[in-house]
Amino acid sequence: MLKILCIAGPTASGKSSRAVEEALARDGEVISIDSRQVYRGLDIGTEKISATEMRGVPHHLIDIRNPEENYSAGDFVTDAIRLIEEITARGNLPILVGGTHFYFDALLNGLPIGVDANPQLREELEQLSTEELYARVRQADARRAAELDPQNRRRLIRALEIIASLGHVPLRHEGHPRAARGCPSWEVEWIVIDPSREELRERINTRLATAFKRDLIEEVRQVRTRVGDTRLNELGLEYRIVGEYVSSSAEATEDTARIQEKLLPVLSAKLWQYARRQKAWLRKLGHSAS
Repeated sequence: MLKILCIAGPTASGKSSRAVEEALARDGEVISIDSRQVYRGLDIGTEKISATEMRGVPHHLIDIRNPEENYSAGDFVTDAIRLIEEITARGNLPILVGGTHFYFDALLNGLPIGVDANPQLREELEQLSTEELYARVRQADARRAAELDPQNRRRLIRALEIIASLGHVPLRHEGHPRAARGCPSWEVEWIVIDPSREELRERINTRLATAFKRDLIEEVRQVRTRVGDTRLNELGLEYRIVGEYVSSSAEATEDTARIQEKLLPVLSAKLWQYARRQKAWLRKLGHSAS
């Protein structure tokens, strides 16, 4: 049975540096479990690890797509299984690290039951605001709503497609034994990083201040020019919130410091809400923090 190490934790908790330490100590290679770090050019907003910070440890599934392209959970599962097998064959330990818990679930428990796309329904749902989409998911399937980012339109619409077909979004194990779905069996070791509320809030604020110093605003401008507003909104909180501001007429008359002063508290509050949802997922794992 193949052995894998999974390192999970909320945003800004120090997962990447812990993964490098474990890789150096245990002859490991890192597989990124991050739905945004797969995209080239999304460096500052995703706090992508630098080559220096990698300290020579091989990292996989970073910078493998352009932001104009989509990368699904199914794509990730295919790539991750292949990499786990290749890394193990080299005599190294696969170390899976990241904060995209949907990817962890898809890899370890299987993808949700297949429901075909419904173009007509999607067209209707696209006319709704993001808040209306989330309200519909919450009304129809409160459990699934609690697992979703309320601002991720793509996943909200997909959830409503599945709900329209099945009545709810099934748990990944519902009526589908893992082995029967072709999911490999692994010996899984967990390292859960779960800082206190006070420490995590401070880490989030420090991370954001550093991102603005590294010119997050200019990165968002460049990505927005490439992909447009609709796609930008799908790339996470930082890109959506900064993108909304830089697209406004007010932004043109303000300097970067003034923009940062306005956006930092907004982003901090939103990231803390996201971190709380990640913490709730970690509690469901049932593993003690390491």
